[in-house]
Amino acid sequence: MRIDGGLRIGVDLGGTKIEAVAIGPGGAQLFRRRRPTPRGAYAPIVEAIAGLVREAEAELGARATVGVGIPGTISPATGLVKNANSTELIGNPLHRDLGALLGRDVRVANDADCFALSEAVDGAGRGARSVFAVILGTGVGGGLVHAGMPITGPNSIAGEWGHNPLPWPRDDERPGPRCYCGLDGCIETFLCGPAFARDHAARAGGAMSGPEIAAAAMRGEPAALESLERYADRLARALATVVNIFDPEVVVLGGGMSQVEALYRLVPERWGRWIFSDEVATRLSPPVHGDSSGVRGAAWLWPAT
Repeated sequence: MRIDGGLRIGVDLGGTKIEAVAIGPGGAQLFRRRRPTPRGAYAPIVEAIAGLVREAEAELGARATVGVGIPGTISPATGLVKNANSTELIGNPLHRDLGALLGRDVRVANDADCFALSEAVDGAGRGARSVFAVILGTGVGGGLVHAGMPITGPNSIAGEWGHNPLPWPRDDERPGPRCYCGLDGCIETFLCGPAFARDHAARAGGAMSGPEIAAAAMRGEPAALESLERYADRLARALATVVNIFDPEVVVLGGGMSQVEALYRLVPERWGRWIFSDEVATRLSPPVHGDSSGVRGAAWLWPAT
């Protein structure tokens, strides 16, 4: 099999599916395939990832670089996976085990960092030097990219804004819901999709999903409008702290809540109150690559050489 230095394979490891794509030098997608994520054991997950990589290379007739996005990160202290909600990964050297199976170095990064890198390279943040990308899904995460490179930090937790407290809390927001991390009032407990649904149910009753609440708000239903405005206000406060510290040119939203179009108007209308500047030039944007951004970003973990 020939070695093609311009071919990159990216893998997105999720709780229910593993997705792989292969992209060419210009970012064109050449291969895309999904498999269910094996549950309950680590070794079958590693084998499934390796299998997808081999399928891609066999179909394309070339050997590629491989990057993997995971719902966690590699600890710089131990070289083992930590902070993963796919708990089978925790305490294992995924990059080394997968590299041994494939016979090459493999790069592994947090899935939010991969999403941020994808949107910075050729997505909503293309041409910007600094991008903060947000995951607003079943959890809340984030990734930072500067000058085309993801920022990870010495603890590999850069961008983990979901486990900071909701800033400038109101009296009825204290102490906040208990987070799985063991603390109260984390941003994730207010801004993840399930939290939006719980907040609406607590105020208005009934069970509605985030998209259903947003659709009801767009129809002008008062209770849904109030829930959406509370969410936008909390998101504006949470993002203001990132702008105050990192001052990104672009903030890109990802995850299920990124599909709520009203947020791209409501949040910029509000965040100036908390951003320490006379003018806010930061853009809030939806993702260009949608749910493909994470897996594309995993491929871009290997930059052009």
